[in-house]
Amino acid sequence: MAAIYYDHDADPNALAGQSLAVVGYGNQGRSWALNLRDSGIEVQVCARADASREQAEADGFDTADVPAASDADVVCILVPDDAIPGLPLERRDDQLTVVASGYAFGFERFTPPGDLGMVAPRMLGPEVRSCYEEGVGFITAVGVHRDASGRALARTLAVAQAIGGLRQGALSLTPLQEAILDLGVEQVLSPALTKVNATFTAMMLAQGIPLEAVMTELVLSGEVERTYGLVREVGYTGQFDFHSPASQYGQLSRRAAYDSVDIASVMHELTEDIVSGRFADEWDAESSAGYPTLKALKEQFVGPAVADLEKDMRRRLGPGASERNATED
Repeated sequence: MAAIYYDHDADPNALAGQSLAVVGYGNQGRSWALNLRDSGIEVQVCARADASREQAEADGFDTADVPAASDADVVCILVPDDAIPGLPLERRDDQLTVVASGYAFGFERFTPPGDLGMVAPRMLGPEVRSCYEEGVGFITAVGVHRDASGRALARTLAVAQAIGGLRQGALSLTPLQEAILDLGVEQVLSPALTKVNATFTAMMLAQGIPLEAVMTELVLSGEVERTYGLVREVGYTGQFDFHSPASQYGQLSRRAAYDSVDIASVMHELTEDIVSGRFADEWDAESSAGYPTLKALKEQFVGPAVADLEKDMRRRLGPGASERNATED
């Protein structure tokens, strides 16, 4: 079982008298900076001279170029993983460098001197701010990659607490564990679910079910997301009796039908790509080349044709559909 940290495990004084800089002011960076400031920590935002830096200035932060973060006792790096190794930062043994994803540390893409900590919110960037303002916080993964000062964990927990990441509990994970899990969801689980949904859609279309009805069942009605919400709130067993007896019987009696499908071997192969570092090497090459494969894949699977289909579906079905179509009629 993983250790779990809570607010009472953190000592805010671990950051007393220390300077703190946030590198990057995008979705995560802005939320972190605002949360840290609201928790009583003076924050400097170090970012490129672009619209994000203008936003930081409008939000009332002292701003500077990225190299200025080198002087901060604590630096929170909140830029994409592939951009981290190229940052013009110099760190010392007594300083702490915090990342919001275990990737750069776990796969040894970025290992500056000093304490190396991870605070990885299990929440999208804007929601890190919203959950802080609502007072509910969010679950976080917290870990130490290197403790050079003897204070790495204490300081990392203080950062996690200040952004609201201990209120619902923070799982103790190494950066490599967090990176494997995160990439596993993206590369092992998500493609499998996409394949299952696509196959299911084809089966229903073959039975004469309209595409609009299939998409409603899978996405547009909101039933699936609300069901998962109930699983989170009351557990799988707690929500099960909300389903009809026929639904309960169908779900449970047909489980074994997929036992002979060899999903595990494909998942094992994909996981090995992650754990071995092969994916990290592949992504380095893709990034260096200017993302040609990513651009082609996005055009194929999430390009304008798919977007137009989805837009039309959401226009005709879902929240506000009645009002929109009444106006159009």
